[in-house]
Amino acid sequence: MQKAILEARKQEYRPDTTDIANVVLFLAAFVGIWQLVSNIGIFPSVLMPTPAKVIETIARLVTDSSMTVGIGVTMWRLLAGFAMAVGIGGAVGLTMVKFQGFGKTMSSFAVGLLTFPSIAWVPFSILLIGFNDFGILFVVIMASVFSVMTSTYGSIRNVPPIYIRAAKNMGASGFALLRYVMIPAATPSLIMGIRQAWSFAWHALIGAEILITTLYGLGHVLHVGREFNDMSQIIAVMIAIFAIGLLVDRLVFMRLEEKVRARWGLNQHNE
Repeated sequence: MQKAILEARKQEYRPDTTDIANVVLFLAAFVGIWQLVSNIGIFPSVLMPTPAKVIETIARLVTDSSMTVGIGVTMWRLLAGFAMAVGIGGAVGLTMVKFQGFGKTMSSFAVGLLTFPSIAWVPFSILLIGFNDFGILFVVIMASVFSVMTSTYGSIRNVPPIYIRAAKNMGASGFALLRYVMIPAATPSLIMGIRQAWSFAWHALIGAEILITTLYGLGHVLHVGREFNDMSQIIAVMIAIFAIGLLVDRLVFMRLEEKVRARWGLNQHNE
C-alpha cells in the first residue's frame, strides 16, 4: 500500500516531457526568427539587438546584482501584496455571502473596480502614500483584491444546493457548514480566481515599480533601460518578467489546480 502511494506521488510530480519539448521548440523558433530579423536589418541594431547581445546584457545585470536584487525585491513585494489581497478579498467575499444585501451591492462595485486600469491607481497612491514600498503594495492590492473578492463570492454562491441540504440534514450548520462543505466545494473555482488575481497583481506591480521609482525592483531596472535608450536591457528585463510569470504559473498555480481537480474527480471530464 505504501509503495503504491509513493508511485502515485512520483507520477504526480513527474514532468511532462511533451510539454517541455513543445516549450523548447517554441523558444527555439522564436529566437531563430528574432536572429533572422536582426540579420536582415529591418530595424536599426539600437532598436533590435541580437539575442547574443541580450544574453550579454543579462550576464552583466546578474554580475552587477541589478537583476538578482531586482528579482528579489520584486518577488517580495508581489508575495506581500498578493497575500494581503487574498486575505482582504477572501474575508470581504465571505462577508458578502453571509449578508446578501451587502453582497449584491458590493459585487456590482467590485466588478466595476475590477475593470479599473491598475496603472490608474499609481497617481492616487503617490499622492496618498508617497514614493515608497507601501505605495507600490497599495497598487498591487487594489489591482488584485477585487478579483479575489468576486471569485470568493461567486464560487461559494454557486455551490450546488444539494450539497448544503445534505450537510444540513446530517446536522452541519454555521461555521462547520462553511468550513467543511461550502469552501471545499468551491475550491476549484476559488483556485482559478486566485490564479487570475495573481496575474493582475503581477502586471500591476511592474507598472507601479516603473512609475514609483524606489531604486530597486525589476520595474526600476526597466525604467533605467528606457532612460538610457538601452533596448538590450529593456528586452533582458522583459525576458525575466516573462520567465518568472511562466515559472510561477506552471510550478505553483497549474500544479495546484491540477491537484485540486484530481482530488475532486474533475479530470474525468477530459477522459
